[in-house]
Amino acid sequence: MRDIYDIDKDNMLIVASDRLSAFDVIFDQPIENKGKILTTIANYWFNKTDHIIQNHLTAARIDEVLSAKEAKMLEGRATVVKKLKPLPIEAVVRGYIIGSGWKEYLSLNSVCGIKLPPGLKLAEKLQEPIFTPSSKAPAGEHDANISFTETEALVGTELANQIKSISLKIYDYAYKHAISRGIIIADTKLEFGLDSNNQLTLMDEALTPDSSRFWSLSEYAPGTSPKSFDKQIIRDYLETLEWNKAPPAPTIPEDVMAKATNKYMEIQSILCS
Repeated sequence: MRDIYDIDKDNMLIVASDRLSAFDVIFDQPIENKGKILTTIANYWFNKTDHIIQNHLTAARIDEVLSAKEAKMLEGRATVVKKLKPLPIEAVVRGYIIGSGWKEYLSLNSVCGIKLPPGLKLAEKLQEPIFTPSSKAPAGEHDANISFTETEALVGTELANQIKSISLKIYDYAYKHAISRGIIIADTKLEFGLDSNNQLTLMDEALTPDSSRFWSLSEYAPGTSPKSFDKQIIRDYLETLEWNKAPPAPTIPEDVMAKATNKYMEIQSILCS
């Protein structure tokens, strides 16, 4: 979860917090250092993929726009970025069948209208990665998978095709990088905006544990739901409770929170070293 502050007509400050959100509910308990870890990973990928597409990063340092005290307090979790016109879709690329895609596949043999071969197992690798966008829901509501035709209606055919092409290129590049380090990127969610020249720009965050599923290659087995390097530990715990997934949020045991922190730290160490 990020806080956004206005700087001037061209730039703004994004601060990645340690706040925890699960099932679209914000919890009082933070995941220690999550904001710094997500910022490090996202900026790592922004720099690694800038040969594919420009991104929202600027050359400005936070100590140029904040007081010394503020800059020290937000060190590692704040980034000065370009102001963009955000596009009303989330660009999802799936390389494996899992999550909401698996649920749709079980009933329709498709994901976002894309027909898939029969007989796929849970978490099985797809023949080719697929682009399965979703809508951006208002705060407190759930995003919904949409078809490519619906995407074209939202942003236009030319831009929809550009987003699809770039998203698949980013996924392919990141997948190969991660797999060389023993990590599978099962799927990822990317966000784009338009700059002042209407050029497509990668924004928000990229290939972090909050926007992607990372699995251990050595532990991966089709037919089972792999453990991921993110807050899935917390989600799994919450699923054991008699909780209606609405505020107020329940209290999570400290050992569960600590395990989530360790997962975030582990994937940063593996991917960004």
